[in-house]
Amino acid sequence: MLILECPYCGVKAEETELSPGYEAHLKRFGPGASPEEFEAYMFARKNPKGVHFERWRHSYGCGKWFLAARCTATLEVFGTYPAQVSEPPADIIAKIQARRPDWRPDWKDSK
Repeated sequence: MLILECPYCGVKAEETELSPGYEAHLKRFGPGASPEEFEAYMFARKNPKGVHFERWRHSYGCGKWFLAARCTATLEVFGTYPAQVSEPPADIIAKIQARRPDWRPDWKDSK
């Protein structure tokens, strides 16, 4: 079972207490966007095997959205951080690189 710590209230919650918000660090497109931009935003998602950055909501807790860095293959969680952050914190990047030396950040590819 996936267990994530909410960075706001500090509760370690099982995934049954959370709601997934899918991929993090996406450039959002809305009114005024071209049809191609809006289609890419709505439907084109990465689904990597390995390190992934995701949005989660602490549904049965404080109700706030937060971001998590984890490995989709092993369920290893590298850390969680507030949703208002535009890039993962340096300490989480360091944890990932310590465990996965060949990994390179790709969240900027989504912007």
